[in-house]
Amino acid sequence: MGLLDNFERGLERAVNGVFAKTFRSGLQPLEITAALRRELDTKAVVVSRERILVPNRFTVALSPQDHARMAQLGPALIDEFTQLVEQHAAAQRYAFAGPIGIQLVEDPRLSQGMIDITSENVQGRVTWTPVLEIDGRRYPLVKGRTVVGRGSEADITVDDTGISRRHLEILWDGQRAQVNDLGSTNGSRLNGARISKAPLPPDSVIEIGRTRIVFRVLAQSADNDPFASRRPNGAR
Repeated sequence: MGLLDNFERGLERAVNGVFAKTFRSGLQPLEITAALRRELDTKAVVVSRERILVPNRFTVALSPQDHARMAQLGPALIDEFTQLVEQHAAAQRYAFAGPIGIQLVEDPRLSQGMIDITSENVQGRVTWTPVLEIDGRRYPLVKGRTVVGRGSEADITVDDTGISRRHLEILWDGQRAQVNDLGSTNGSRLNGARISKAPLPPDSVIEIGRTRIVFRVLAQSADNDPFASRRPNGAR
């Protein structure tokens, strides 16, 4: 299997799942991932034998129609793009000057299906943000304890009759996470195995009731709005 297949496989699964209804026709997210990969390869600069520097800030211009469809998915789509850029960079042994930032902007000069990417190296300190992804929504975790359950007293409330009112808790100390089942009726599973208490590595999948929860630790970008309505001044 080629590198491009590996690079796009994760987003292809997402497109065939929760994103499928949005992308039945027109510009596909896979086309954006391929354009981002080409941008990395084209802009790669050999700094030393052990270091190949690539851009870490990307502005992806789309037609108004394509931008509107992509924006429907919000931060989840940006997270997929970011993870795939990280995977490609790791495979090619590329290095970034700072955290990855990807912004989708609307450009009325572009026709449907067209993509125009600009990129730059922006130095900065990487801030890692832990999140839970549940039913297409992203919930940032605070340092300390976060309770997930069906009841109103839970920090994150999930509408699932198979979940207890206070089903489980996520503990985050700023560097590591742990998941603890709070004596729930139907129990909890971590990556397919039933657990009562366990460390929680990034990209782990928690299953409670009929609900699937993905724990991720994301690089925080300086961009406030990943779906800008128009191109920034000076962009080509």
